[in-house]
Amino acid sequence: MGTYLDLYYVGKELYNFPIRPLPSIFTINIGFTLLVLPITMLVLLKIMKRCRNWLRVLFVLFISLAMAVMEKAAEDLGLFVHADDWNHLNTFVGYCVFIGLIYAFNVWMNRER
Repeated sequence: MGTYLDLYYVGKELYNFPIRPLPSIFTINIGFTLLVLPITMLVLLKIMKRCRNWLRVLFVLFISLAMAVMEKAAEDLGLFVHADDWNHLNTFVGYCVFIGLIYAFNVWMNRER
């Protein structure tokens, strides 16, 4: 899901990755989408599994805010470039939805067992 979102946003020229592995092949940072994001989500799912509902919501809000801050830091380091009209609130809301969907899918898959 994260990979497709990156492909979509890069295709729409809303952001790009000037420094990325295999730039002649991939327009996105495959290191982030294939390693960092899945490993981070596994850790987040483990933590969220132990939280009560209200704490889980606060945790998702905190992580989403942290991602928006880290995204800005990545821009300052030259790892990430946004379009001029990009609003970092998009990142916050996007990660809230993304983490929520991944968590809901995980809960649904575990109920089927």
